[in-house]
Amino acid sequence: MSTEGPGPLQKVGYLLGRPLPESMREWVKEDLTGPGHVRRYFIRGLIPVIPLFIVFLLIPGTPYMKFGMIVLLLIPFVYFQVALSSVYRRHLLTNNGLDPSLAAKVKVQRADAVRDEYNQRHGR
Repeated sequence: MSTEGPGPLQKVGYLLGRPLPESMREWVKEDLTGPGHVRRYFIRGLIPVIPLFIVFLLIPGTPYMKFGMIVLLLIPFVYFQVALSSVYRRHLLTNNGLDPSLAAKVKVQRADAVRDEYNQRHGR
């Protein structure tokens, strides 16, 4: 299998829910479960609302009011980003023909590392 990433148009389609070709499944798996997947998820979610934040900065008013509007939008936005992270990742995995349980791969790896460290410290 090729580990090459998608082109710009394919990537936009992928982020909007369109499946990538089978040859890119390894890239999808790495994108959704590999190092930095949380950072990529939040950046992808934040990009569409940046123009709205810029519009808020152009509205006449005090800097506190402008900052307040952005914060009032950002708080629930971040809350829902965190809450829906695993749902979004499982959807993209399923949509690209991969096992949705791979979304929990990072949790399993962390639990294994903690267990191994415990066993090492306590001689089990």
